[in-house]
Amino acid sequence: MSANKSIVERIFQAIGFELLAILICTPLLAWIMDKPMLDMGAVTLAMAVLALAWNVFFNGMFDRALKRLGIAHNAWVRVVHALMFEGGLVALGVPLIAWWLNISLWQAFVLDIGVLLFFLPYTYIYHWVYDVVRERMVMTRQAC
Repeated sequence: MSANKSIVERIFQAIGFELLAILICTPLLAWIMDKPMLDMGAVTLAMAVLALAWNVFFNGMFDRALKRLGIAHNAWVRVVHALMFEGGLVALGVPLIAWWLNISLWQAFVLDIGVLLFFLPYTYIYHWVYDVVRERMVMTRQAC
């Protein structure tokens, strides 16, 4: 599969990822938490925006730190990166979730961990399906 994606396509892919996640998570979380759909939709949207903003900010800072310290990307650096990224997102998101839904920090933490467990397979499946569909579309265009 080709990894040659334009910035426009990467933005389209990221927005599609977030929109589909919101469409799946909102009713599911509203049902699990016994909260109104509007409340869960708002907090889900807020978390999606927070995740996108945190991604841009954190990755920029992390890359600069690696460059400044002369550290090369390797498996351990990627593990540290993933742990720090997710840890930062939890630290930012849990208080927001607790406040928005008027629940305890512990309940918000458990909810956030549940959402993280959803996103592990969702991320894999979404990007795999996207790449398969994209590859087929590229092959069809080249055949014409």
